Amino acid sequence: MAGSGFLQTADRALQVLLAFTDDRPEWGVTELGRELGLDKSVVQRLLATLANRGFVLADPESRRYRLGPAVSQLARVAERSGALSLIARPVLAMLARETGESAVLNVAHGGSYRTVAAVDGRGPISYTAVVGHVMPGHAGSSGHALFAGLPADEVRELFGPEPLARCTPSTPTTYAELAQRWQQVRDTGVSVSAGEFDANVGAVAVPVRLSGATVASMTLIGPAERVTGRIDDLTAALRGAATDLSRRLAPGAGPQGG
Repeated sequence: MAGSGFLQTADRALQVLLAFTDDRPEWGVTELGRELGLDKSVVQRLLATLANRGFVLADPESRRYRLGPAVSQLARVAERSGALSLIARPVLAMLARETGESAVLNVAHGGSYRTVAAVDGRGPISYTAVVGHVMPGHAGSSGHALFAGLPADEVRELFGPEPLARCTPSTPTTYAELAQRWQQVRDTGVSVSAGEFDANVGAVAVPVRLSGATVASMTLIGPAERVTGRIDDLTAALRGAATDLSRRLAPGAGPQGG
């Protein structure tokens, strides 16, 4: 892995940052060192350096660390740069050609999700996704794939009180209904919906993960009857495409779970 341009200290600092995920949003020094196979004193110095630049914050009482505001600042810059869309579009194009359905990439947008890249399916009947369109996070497989990994209380703060807005008769409007959708994602790595946001549309979505964190959801959408009749084929194609995108986003990180 190491080459003439490789800085081990910088790589270790990045390992520390990437250890913070949806499942592990905070770490103590000792447990993080154990997780990364690094000496406690090394981890302490790395965290102190990152904290000095605002990339992590330490709780003064528990002495546990969480990601800091500098990470959010970089995330905003990265998103505005359009890099994710540029990298994702060829993957979505291949996925659309393979399946015939429209391929879409969404990211979380507060308590909603927003389309950042899309390629329309072929044929006279297909679903057109609009880049920049914002949809409610509780309606549709794209949102379920994005929010399933977050703590339930955090999602409640984002989504607000029940009942949630009903888009169609199939829209889940309670947290009990959403819990079932999210459990499906955690158990199988895939979310399937029919008519939750648009009564005529069916969708299959998978999370796109980097170092264990969900950074986007990749979705195939089309007429509900057509999509629900070929879930297995669409899921297999989605898993492969999501893995491909994860590798393109972080070529040195190795395969990502989906």
